[in-house]
Amino acid sequence: QVQAAESGERSVQTGGSLTLSCAAPGFASKGCAILWYRQFTGKQREWISSITAAGDTNYHDSVKGRFAVSTDTAKDTVYLQMNSLKPEDTAIYSCGSFGIGCDYWGQGTQVTVSS
Repeated sequence: QVQAAESGERSVQTGGSLTLSCAAPGFASKGCAILWYRQFTGKQREWISSITAAGDTNYHDSVKGRFAVSTDTAKDTVYLQMNSLKPEDTAIYSCGSFGIGCDYWGQGTQVTVSS
C-alpha cells in the first residue's frame, strides 16, 4: 500500500469552506481514480466523490453542488473543496484509489462543522 498523505484535523463553522488534500504519488501516470470517503461516528464509511486520471468526476447526492474534487497532476495531489458545510457533514474524511496497480489509502482527516 502507498500511504496517501492528507491534511490533519480541521474545524469550521456552519456555512464555511474547507479544502482537503490527498497526495498520491504517480496516480495520474498509472491511470488511477482517486476516491473520497467519509465516515460518520458509528457508521460505515461511504463514498462521496471520485475523480479519474482523465479528470472525470462523480459525486454522491448528499454533496453534489457543494463539494468539488480536482487534481494537480504536477503535484500528484487531489483536492476536495467543501463549501456550504453543515454540522451533519462532520465526519472523518479519507481518500482511496481504484484501478489496476492503484493502492493509495489515506488515514483520514477529522472534519468538524460547528453550528
